[in-house]
Amino acid sequence: MNKEMKDIVVAGAALFAMFFGAGNLIFPPALGFLSGTSWFFCMLGFFITGVGLPILGVAALAKSGGSLDRFAGRVSPVFAKVMGTAIVLAIGPFLAIPRTGATVYEIGIKPLFSGVSPLTASVAFFVVTLFFALKPSSIVDKIGKYLTPVLLLIIGLIIVKGVASPIGHPVAKGLTQPLGRGFIEGYQTMDALASILFAGLVLSAIAAKGYKTAEEQISLTCKAGLIAGTGLMLVYGGLLFLGATGSGMFEEGISKSDLIVSITNTVLGSAGRTAMCLAVSAACLTTAIGLTAVVGSWFEKLSHGKLKYESVVIITAIFSTLISVSGVEKIVTFSVPLLIIAYPIVIVLIALTLWGSKLSSAVYKGAVAGCLIVSVFDALSFLKVDTGAAGKLIAKLPFADAGFSWVLPAIFCAVVMELIRTTMHHKPLNQSTMPKS
Repeated sequence: MNKEMKDIVVAGAALFAMFFGAGNLIFPPALGFLSGTSWFFCMLGFFITGVGLPILGVAALAKSGGSLDRFAGRVSPVFAKVMGTAIVLAIGPFLAIPRTGATVYEIGIKPLFSGVSPLTASVAFFVVTLFFALKPSSIVDKIGKYLTPVLLLIIGLIIVKGVASPIGHPVAKGLTQPLGRGFIEGYQTMDALASILFAGLVLSAIAAKGYKTAEEQISLTCKAGLIAGTGLMLVYGGLLFLGATGSGMFEEGISKSDLIVSITNTVLGSAGRTAMCLAVSAACLTTAIGLTAVVGSWFEKLSHGKLKYESVVIITAIFSTLISVSGVEKIVTFSVPLLIIAYPIVIVLIALTLWGSKLSSAVYKGAVAGCLIVSVFDALSFLKVDTGAAGKLIAKLPFADAGFSWVLPAIFCAVVMELIRTTMHHKPLNQSTMPKS
């Protein structure tokens, strides 16, 4: 294997491991359990948002030079900073990072060591996270070379054995709109949001290995993304199928954490608990390390060095430790409205960035505005807030049942803004301002 291919594989493995964290482990089996015989269509929807979007996000950010300012700045520089900060906080100390710590406790520690408190487990977990995250220059190599192989070995063992000898047969669960449900559930991985931040980390690591030209950096980052995406599809598909085979075995209402533990114990027997402890710890640790490093880098750059990377990383770890004690289910519930608002905007920005650089700023502004208006109403509806006539109108939009009510408004607003820009640009001069002959 030549140096370039080796660097691509290591970067791809690291990217896979950073993506594959708490949500990626617990949501596919839960979706399979919920869908039963409809698991295949749920899987396709989940692949779109859980695999396709993150990889496209990596490509879009690589095309933007790894800069979130360039990625979202076509809307406005202020929007780019506000959006970036919101995403960093969401996938950082407020939601995703604490979720990794909570998942390690509920799935990896509690079944084996019931006497360990959530706080003790969280403190230990984030101390290890800090050990890796305090040296950002070596994060990609450490994750790609050491943690990813452990993670893949354990998860692969569970999936291969579970697929070769299914624990049961999928049963009909009466789920409507399985494709749309899988699409929405893919939001919960938060990987499309994380991709626009992880891409910069991978791009920097590739540049540090001596690849100086933008073309080389973009090419290698995209190839690393494809490797990560392939791994995610294989793992997600396997875990979702395992959940479907258990759809007739476990009681309705079982929590996501208890479901994956029960499946693993059934598949691997007495060794299941230990294997799951190691798998969860590796999966969540890799994600926590990557996200913590991203938070530190973002706020150091945003403050122009006034906030030091090391200080931000330490504060993030402490804050995440405290939030993680609230548990996985509460963190997941709290995250849904935010994801309903943020995901469509990120999807639109990824699509427009990959579409081409010739699109005007007006198109970006219109598309984001259309997304934001509809997504806010969707989030309010999720929270059971009465949105009146406007909410009823949005619910009747095409594709609303599948979770895509924002698509046509985004296109409509983008076209309107572009027409306004074109009209203003070609507006004839007033007679009083025209030069005299």
